[in-house]
Amino acid sequence: MTRDVSHVTSESNRLILEERNSIVTFAAFDWENLKMTKDTNIRISLPAVCFVWQIAMIILFGVFIRYDDESDAHWVEYKKKNNISTHLENNFYYRYPSFQDVHVMIFVGFGFLMTFLKRYSFGGVGFNFLIAAFGIQWALLMQGWFHSLDTEDWKIKIGIENLINADFCVAGCLIAYGACLGKVSPVQLMVLTLFGVTLYAVEEYIILELLHVRKRCWGSMVIHAFGGYYGLAISWVLYRPMLSQSKHLQASAYHSDVFAMIGTLFLWLYWPSFNSAIADHGDGQHRAAINTYLSLAASVLTTFAISSLSKKHGKLDMVHIQNATLAGGVAMGTASEFMITPYGSLIVGFCSGIVSTFGYHFLTPFMERKLKIQDTCGIHNLHAMPGVIGGIVGAITAATASESVYGREGLIQTFGFEGKNANRTVNVQGGYQAAGLCVAIAFGLVGGALVGGILKLPIWGDASDSNCFDDEVYWEVPEDDEESGAVSLHHNMNHVSSK
Repeated sequence: MTRDVSHVTSESNRLILEERNSIVTFAAFDWENLKMTKDTNIRISLPAVCFVWQIAMIILFGVFIRYDDESDAHWVEYKKKNNISTHLENNFYYRYPSFQDVHVMIFVGFGFLMTFLKRYSFGGVGFNFLIAAFGIQWALLMQGWFHSLDTEDWKIKIGIENLINADFCVAGCLIAYGACLGKVSPVQLMVLTLFGVTLYAVEEYIILELLHVRKRCWGSMVIHAFGGYYGLAISWVLYRPMLSQSKHLQASAYHSDVFAMIGTLFLWLYWPSFNSAIADHGDGQHRAAINTYLSLAASVLTTFAISSLSKKHGKLDMVHIQNATLAGGVAMGTASEFMITPYGSLIVGFCSGIVSTFGYHFLTPFMERKLKIQDTCGIHNLHAMPGVIGGIVGAITAATASESVYGREGLIQTFGFEGKNANRTVNVQGGYQAAGLCVAIAFGLVGGALVGGILKLPIWGDASDSNCFDDEVYWEVPEDDEESGAVSLHHNMNHVSSK
């Protein structure tokens, strides 16, 4: 009898062990199966898009793009004809230092800011490089057709200011990329940029030419509000219900946060150039740099304060420091050239730092949980909300402007009350500034939803939910990182099997 019981017990143990092994095997197979549910091979699609679109750029540039008067070899004749006494009056010498700063922000600042994910640094800085290089070419064409087309010969005349504006246009697409970081393929990013630049050029034309929002300082709404809501709408359409399978890769590492902080510092240092790059020579440009500088400084202190308050034991969150410290520069984008006063700039930075930091702490998880918006970089907190704040500040500052503050000539110069807008009042101008903000948000949301629908088609080689935020999908990764990735995968398989 005892022997029989022992045999039954042994048999039961064997069956339990076999069942456990089958569960482990199934769990491991299921994990691998989930990783292979989508074909991420872009060996044909990415080269095809890059080659075809670059050849298209060459053809279009050949047909439409020419040098403007200040960059053409006929500059000497132009100089004599217009009684220009020195080469130093060429716009290049005014604008090129600012262009350098903005260019560094686009390729280094935005690029390294996106390297915070522990296994997606190649994708963060590399795909930023790709879409920016394509975007500036397409932007020169799109913005040229709307703003720089010579009706005599139907050619687009470009100079240094066009290059700066192309960088601004690309910034909107890079902001949108932040919401989709780690979840889309490079082919999808090229499509996102193609449509993003197109939408940007159209909304810019409506806001600047039709509504006559002040041309020189419109960044908060035209760039940041549009780019932010464009990216959020795309992320909403591309919602991934099983993204938690990649949760272990969505976090940062010590070294990745340090690299991201490099991007933050480049952006923070050069943001005064970003806001003042195409402002009017003289007092307007000078004032824009000062106002942005002060607003940025204020946002740093409030970010540190709110970050410490929001965490247990007062510890600081690197996510807040990397992002919300820049909110002051975003919020000052529209009103930077206005007479907002130095203390007014500090107030804008103070408020935007608070709003942005609280956004990272409360709104980002709420939006993912309730609104189904998976915002990887938190662009809603750094760009969208501060962009709206900047648009509102710009509208209020314009509506309350007075001749006693600006002077008669200063009022005309700052707000462009000339030609067909000579009789426009400051109250009307404030209303148009507010309308411009609404146009930017509408283009971002509607355009993003439509583009998101295109990007959702199963033809772009994007990764599965369980395989996001991993460079190994689209990049050759060094062996040591591949080994760490294998260890991470093994750990997750064991984690699944233990359940």
